[in-house]
Amino acid sequence: MAPPTPHLAVRGSDGTLLLCGPPSCQESSAFQRDDQQGKHMTFSNDGSLFGWCNGSQVRVIKVSTGDLVKSFDLPKTSVLEFSPLNKVLATWQHYTKTQDNPQGEANLQLWDLQTGACIKAFYQKKITGWCPSWADDESITARNVNNELHFYENNNFETIANKLHLQKVSEFALSPGSQPSKVVVYVPGSKGGPSFVRLYQYPNFGGPTSALANKSFFKADRVSMLWNKKATAVLVTASTEVDKTGASYYGEQTLHYVAINGESAVIQLPKRGPIYDVSWNPNSSEFCVVYGFMPAKATVFNSKCESVFDFGTGPRNAAFYSPQGHILVLAGFGNLRGQMEVWDVKKYKQVSKPQAEDTTHFFWCPDGEHVVTATCSPRLRVSNGYKIWHYTGTVLYKHETPSNKELWEVLWQPFPTGTFPEKPVKYQALPSELGSTEAKPAQAYRPPALRNKPQTASSKLHEEELPQNMKPSAAGEKQISKAALKNQKRREAKKAAKQEIKPDEAPPPVADSTPATHVTSSFGDPETDKKIKNLKKKLKAIDELKDQQAAGKVMQKNQLEKMQKESQLLKELEDLELGL
Repeated sequence: MAPPTPHLAVRGSDGTLLLCGPPSCQESSAFQRDDQQGKHMTFSNDGSLFGWCNGSQVRVIKVSTGDLVKSFDLPKTSVLEFSPLNKVLATWQHYTKTQDNPQGEANLQLWDLQTGACIKAFYQKKITGWCPSWADDESITARNVNNELHFYENNNFETIANKLHLQKVSEFALSPGSQPSKVVVYVPGSKGGPSFVRLYQYPNFGGPTSALANKSFFKADRVSMLWNKKATAVLVTASTEVDKTGASYYGEQTLHYVAINGESAVIQLPKRGPIYDVSWNPNSSEFCVVYGFMPAKATVFNSKCESVFDFGTGPRNAAFYSPQGHILVLAGFGNLRGQMEVWDVKKYKQVSKPQAEDTTHFFWCPDGEHVVTATCSPRLRVSNGYKIWHYTGTVLYKHETPSNKELWEVLWQPFPTGTFPEKPVKYQALPSELGSTEAKPAQAYRPPALRNKPQTASSKLHEEELPQNMKPSAAGEKQISKAALKNQKRREAKKAAKQEIKPDEAPPPVADSTPATHVTSSFGDPETDKKIKNLKKKLKAIDELKDQQAAGKVMQKNQLEKMQKESQLLKELEDLELGL
């Protein structure tokens, strides 16, 4: 049986619509466009239901047929969310209070999608973390209430089944997947004490000793916590508002790995600077980090926090794995020019390098073959529109929003895991009337004083590092250690000295490998010996510069000029030693 065609939901100033995905890319006949301006839209986890609010009603339909499931008269609703099994619809509106009602109305409401009845209403003043978190089987629901966690079981919201009492819990994340459920919580530090993250298995909350894992750190004003799909580990990005060293405008970030078996570690990132993005591979065994001052590095790590592959540097600030985990897109959006690098994860081979300028939204299609990029308001109010791409860099569909209209959001319809099997990665771009937008290699800015001169390493504004499978060995030679290189040169010098000694002359004593503290005259002329010593000192400095260049360090102009004089210095040394 052929796999289904995913839908793309589009919301803008001219209403809400559903678009059939590639290859047709036409408006869905099952869904009647809503011309009212929508405030929010969402799909259920399995993609069977679609809900949106338009300022007068909240409506829920079946995607396949367009049939109305339920309609709620909730004109003030700002956001909505489905529970994992589509039993409950959560809606939230801004909290307000009046003179007649100083306490205000409960603004977070949970609705039964079968009957349409309101199950429970809560007070939730902030939109941050507004939606309750459900386990995938809906056996557990968790809410953060006044810095403590309340747990409900089997959608019974009248009784709190469990509480997690920790001082000032500010963030939490419930694990995905099957039972038993785990929860990771973050408590910010106070009075000079460290912040900490603890990982628990529900319902074992009996103090610090019952925690599966515990990780504390000092540099943290806020955190983001990301579970892998198998719920075996969490990545915690800790951030400070201000970098006290003054190195970064964005504050300071550290990345921590915490596993349910109690292991924890700080991810050692080889380049200083912000952590832009962290993304788990759906196989849960590795993750990608984009980090460092621009041009940023990207590295894949395994579950032992060891580097698996280094992508080098580039204009990027985001990483997106395909739903099947076989392709990785590294992209530079926002204040960057929209360059995307598409990589085959198994071979670590680059597939394509398209460019989507002014992109504000990027999503993988569930089929693992297509992506959508969009330019949306209010991030950018001009040139709004969206494109559907094949990962080989071909644009299959393009929509440009009229200049008097705005595009607000695009969203792919999700599907259960396994609906779309993994396909072999293609490297040949698909044919399309719209063609591809392969990024052209941009010319780096060069100051006027350097424009008529040959480009050297010292004239580059930024350090550039190739992916590890594209790095050439040092000047085409086999890399050896400094000690081995020194010994090799010593042997060659000794061999050359023996060849120059005449048969009737006694061989000079072999110089000790330990550096001499005084000048020993071989020719009876202290001035000649002094010149020889100075030349050897310069040649030694050149050897050290060559070692640094082989290790990947960018040389300055004066260092390169010094290295170019090596042959001249060797000739002078030879002439002095021969007494010419």
